[in-house]
Order: sequence, then C-alpha cells, then structure tokens
Amino acid sequence: MPIYVFRCECGTRFEHLTSMTSTDAPGCPRCGGATTKVPAGFSLGGQASPGLSKDEMPQTWKGVYNGNSEYIDSMRRSWDSRQKLEEKYPEIAGDQRPILAHEGRYHDAPLRAGDIQLSGTAPVPGAKAHGHSHGHGHGHGHGHGHGHAEPTPASSPDPAPTSD
Repeated sequence: MPIYVFRCECGTRFEHLTSMTSTDAPGCPRCGGATTKVPAGFSLGGQASPGLSKDEMPQTWKGVYNGNSEYIDSMRRSWDSRQKLEEKYPEIAGDQRPILAHEGRYHDAPLRAGDIQLSGTAPVPGAKAHGHSHGHGHGHGHGHGHGHAEPTPASSPDPAPTSD
C-alpha cells in the first residue's frame, strides 16, 4: 500500500497509508475536517557518482577489453563527463601529476612524477632531499671535501665500515 499526502483546509498536511483503489480521504488529524489528496514529490535514494577518476580509468589494452570499440566509446563519454565535473569542482580532481608507471607493483598506486628522486637528476622543486650529500669544492673556501663529517642529528649516519 502506498503512502499518500493529504491536505486539510486548516493548512495541515499529513501522510496516510491507504490502498490504491480507495477513494475515501481520511479526516484531518487536527480538526477532523475534509481533506484532499496532494500530488507527492519523489525522492531518490543512493549516492551520485562522479565517474571514474584518471587513476581508475583503464590504462592497458587488456583494460579496454582488447580494444572493444563500444567499451572505449563508453569510457570516452565517461571521461568527458568527469572532466566537466572536475572543471566545476576542482576538489574531486585528485593528483594531477603525470603517471610514469601503472603496471606491476604500481597497479594499485601508480608511480607519479616527483614520487622518487632518480640519481643524477636535479631535485624536484619543493621536495625534501633524502640521505646525505658529498660536498665538492666550489672555490668558495667552504672546506667541502670528499670525506664525511660527523653526522648531525638531522641526518642519518653512514654505516660503519666493517673489517674482515
């Protein structure tokens, strides 16, 4: 049995469970007067989804069912909708750094630009340096040598050499 909304002339609105075939309107619970059925609004349950994020989109040939054109078209439409939402709501955009690796051990958490420091490359601006560095003379008289000074509390000590 559905729930209907009724309204009285005194201004009272109330819900009443009644059969679909019933033509009798219940009396007003406040004043007992005549009531009329009011068109009820509808409600939606569940949760809206913004669609797949960049990280959740298929990244491999197998991920798009070996190039299934219908699946690729649906993913393209989904991605276009997601990009429009991200323009309107940048907080759902997530990490926008380029993905360097997404397979193997990086399947669940892709490797992004700036996540690791490759040796011989310039440090990433804003990233903290890891480990220690060997100073080289710069001609400024700072006394940088190739030896290791006593570790400071802020840096981790080098492993002690072992003698055989």
